[in-house]
Amino acid sequence: MVQTPHGIVVVYVPNACFGSPHEQVTRAEIARRLASLKGFDFADAYDNAKSHTGPVYIVPSDTLVGLDAAHALGIHSEHDLFGGVVPYPFVATKAITHPLIEPSVAAPAGWSYELGERIQEAVLFGFSVFTLEDARDAGARLLEHGPVRIKPVRETGGLGQTVVAEATALERALTALDSAELSNYGLVLEESLTEVTTFSVGQVRVADLVATYYGTQRLTPNKSGAAVYGGSDLVVVRGDFDALLALDLSEAARLAITQGRAYDAAAREVFPGMIISRCNYDVAQGLDAHGLQRSGVLEQSWRLGGASGAEIATLEAFRADPNLRAVRASTIEIHGNSEPPPHATVYFRGIDEQVGPMTKYALVEPYDNP
Repeated sequence: MVQTPHGIVVVYVPNACFGSPHEQVTRAEIARRLASLKGFDFADAYDNAKSHTGPVYIVPSDTLVGLDAAHALGIHSEHDLFGGVVPYPFVATKAITHPLIEPSVAAPAGWSYELGERIQEAVLFGFSVFTLEDARDAGARLLEHGPVRIKPVRETGGLGQTVVAEATALERALTALDSAELSNYGLVLEESLTEVTTFSVGQVRVADLVATYYGTQRLTPNKSGAAVYGGSDLVVVRGDFDALLALDLSEAARLAITQGRAYDAAAREVFPGMIISRCNYDVAQGLDAHGLQRSGVLEQSWRLGGASGAEIATLEAFRADPNLRAVRASTIEIHGNSEPPPHATVYFRGIDEQVGPMTKYALVEPYDNP
């Protein structure tokens, strides 16, 4: 009898310094748990000098760019990585969320004019720009409706964002931009909301398991007292978006899920060949400048993210109990010394040289319809 070669799971970090120490430790722990879910061995970091006779499952530090480059790594389907592969660099950023101000303005190679039309009902009012002139034009148009949020497309967690309410502040913010960053990667300008709730809508596929969820994010103070990401509270079902929408949901949650699903479907169809096993969409709901309720996808994440600890803990629960259909799962990130609950799945607990003492863990609890 010929035995099938045993697979391995590896972490792939093109830039060896990507992420703070707590992120690196968390990534490695998630990869270990993914190896267990797939029945593979964990082999730590990817090494292109080594050859493997069995399948290799890759956990990248970021969304991978370039289908040919991914194929060279052995990634051909969602069963080969935890995250995503996109055909062009801008597809991995916030830039794809909004259309250009006009079809004739500057845009990167591969830009899709169709996507903006397809997802206009699923996102907020805004534009993506790649020149300072277009940024001024987009900002002026948006200011006619209220305050404008200016968003660097490669930043995460709201970093680097500015809200302006009049033309002088807009010009000051735009002239401070890095021109190379603007032309190479773009900039997003969109309507700014108040009293915002941010939903997370996502799905993970690992081996024979599929889990789909929605939830909300929370903030926590860091060592300097600033509010930073503190985790996510999710409702997760076994199955796809239809299974999630079959739950007894609030109107707000149902809208967020529907918008995230529409964004997901459109992106996959407009950019054929994308490989995605983990997707997450941030959906903001709040009030516009006229006090009207607005809702829309802010950005996509096709890589390991802040909610992934809860995602993996849920998959482990689904694997352990084939009859389990839904759970409540949370990721908790606490800056400072903290004792996690006895039943928590701990991803990091220690001192990060960049952020100080920190504890990161996940909890999975039974789900009951409210």
